[in-house]
Amino acid sequence: MPRTDRARVGAYGAAACASAYGAMKLAQALGANALADKDPLPPELRERLLARDPLFVASHWALAAAAVVGVVVALATLRPWPAAFPRRLLLAVTWTLGILMIARSVGVLGHGLVGDALLLTGVRPPPVGHAALARDLAWWDLLLWSPFFLLWGACWTAAGWRLGRRRRAGPTIGRCRRYASAGFR
Repeated sequence: MPRTDRARVGAYGAAACASAYGAMKLAQALGANALADKDPLPPELRERLLARDPLFVASHWALAAAAVVGVVVALATLRPWPAAFPRRLLLAVTWTLGILMIARSVGVLGHGLVGDALLLTGVRPPPVGHAALARDLAWWDLLLWSPFFLLWGACWTAAGWRLGRRRRAGPTIGRCRRYASAGFR
């Protein structure tokens, strides 16, 4: 695969992950249980989620809409500049999303690889009365959600990295061509 194609993988990967996440949230908003019972939430929030509390249904609609915006932003990083979106805004969004998703997957924000491993090895005790459920959800988070957010975050950071490098390389190449055409070597 040529280098230019490899650099685009991050943007396409972020768009694909946003599409998958958005499709799942849309299905949940429309009434499906698409992995809703595997969401690592505290027991009282989990019960409200599974009972289709209006707040959770509204949050599914909002997250589905945010995923659509995520697809648009990811694909906007591939466009030549000047484009409709300010480049610095896209850089800030891609890097922020990438860092937050990687932090979530590692466990800095509560759930993640570290927290799940601590719970499953017994270093961190599960909540009293919900130990079996907490272990089950930790396995789902360890094997599905954390790797998904790690991949998604890596794609966002790769898209941001590509966008940042493209700007620095662009004017230099253009300047070299101008100097070369003017007779400067």
